[in-house]
Amino acid sequence: MSGREGGKKKPLKQPKKMNKDVDEDDVAFKQKKKDEQKKLEEMKAKAAGKGPLSTGGIKKSGKK
Repeated sequence: MSGREGGKKKPLKQPKKMNKDVDEDDVAFKQKKKDEQKKLEEMKAKAAGKGPLSTGGIKKSGKK
């Protein structure tokens, strides 16, 4: 009576991998990246408040 067991069987779940040991260089690198990301977000927020940076150049008029 195995009529309901058709198709592919699901694979068994793999055990979660253990976190590998992190040394001080990895911790410092991650902190540096986090600080850079925070600084970038602050600069984006600051730049968003202002108008366009470059308004010079050739402006086209609506006339033809």
